[in-house]
Amino acid sequence: MKLNFSELKDFLDEKADIYNNLEFIQDDPIQIPHRFSLKQDIEITGFLAATISWGNRKSIIKSAEKMLDIMGNSPYDFVMNYSEKDLKFIKDKSIHRTFNGEDFSYFIKQFHKIYNENESLEDLFLVNNDESNFQHSIERFRQKFLGIEKHRTHKHVSSPYKNSSSKRIIMFLRWMIRNDNRGVDFGIWENINSKFLSIPLDVHTGNISRKLGLISRTQNDWKTVEELDLIIRKFDENDPAKYDFALFGLGVTKELF
Repeated sequence: MKLNFSELKDFLDEKADIYNNLEFIQDDPIQIPHRFSLKQDIEITGFLAATISWGNRKSIIKSAEKMLDIMGNSPYDFVMNYSEKDLKFIKDKSIHRTFNGEDFSYFIKQFHKIYNENESLEDLFLVNNDESNFQHSIERFRQKFLGIEKHRTHKHVSSPYKNSSSKRIIMFLRWMIRNDNRGVDFGIWENINSKFLSIPLDVHTGNISRKLGLISRTQNDWKTVEELDLIIRKFDENDPAKYDFALFGLGVTKELF
């Protein structure tokens, strides 16, 4: 599809507007944190749901519900008050593909440490004035959340420093930060500006972006995230991540294929 800048912006604005509504929540992993109202519950369940967001969306939601059940549907309370017996029980569980009970129990322990020192996960993602996106912020978060000791779970929190697109963390950040009163994204982090957000880049958003001529790189990596940043921020410098809804919608409708 060959459109000039103005036509492409209008086209993507229209698609973003169509999909950025409450109906979007029904079949998306974002429905998991939407079951809660406490900030820390939203953060914990949002991060867990985003972490396992690969594969079929129905199976992602089912696996996330399994984690909710284990935490007694009170994630923050569970994180702060679990027992060693609870962790032993979790370790033997199958959760979602390669994210297993050992990974889940590790996340629980790390959440406990973080929330003992911080009111919100937002504190770990703050962006410095001289930064343009979340590349360094994600790495700072990884260091604090994962700790120094190597563990198999580290692979589930990807690193832009290793040129990963960090799709799942970028998606989680969109959920927490964007605040457009449309009811999909939460906007509960008020100290981080939406202008720093990027598009969560995966096979689908990458292919559609190439079809539209938004990116030229063939890999779905961090360098491509930054290439996509350059154009979407020209469309809307204050809220670039809204175009994630447009790319998602085009992926669902297969309008370009």
